Amino acid sequence: MTDNIFATSVFFRLTIGGNDLGDFATCSGLGAQVEIEQYAEGGNNGFSWQLPGRITWSNITLTRAVTADTTKIARWLDEIVRRVEPKDGEIVALRPDLSRIVSWQVLGIVPVRWQGPSFDPGNSQAAVETLEIAHAGLRPS
Repeated sequence: MTDNIFATSVFFRLTIGGNDLGDFATCSGLGAQVEIEQYAEGGNNGFSWQLPGRITWSNITLTRAVTADTTKIARWLDEIVRRVEPKDGEIVALRPDLSRIVSWQVLGIVPVRWQGPSFDPGNSQAAVETLEIAHAGLRPS
């Protein structure tokens, strides 16, 4: 684990295109939605067929306190700015002893938004960064 100290019992490690972007305290948006097309068959008034269509994947949002790993995201974003190329990655949920709970292979990752910290000397809260990524699908790994 990096120099992050997490107050929770689970944290998330993000790797994209072989680049370890560090550990995050939260991970949300792991999900998908299947469009359903209804087909009413002639002469069958009892039900409509429910046919699966396209699948859409939710954007994934990860947050953490600002640490030395923040520069890893800056480098990755700089690389993407020069040449946008979707890359596969992995999100691993880990316990504090670094044992895996579950992991997902994330296909075709591209950045959507990075929100850097707000530094306010009058506020005692930790500086937090947020990374939002879009992707082309999830697979258990």
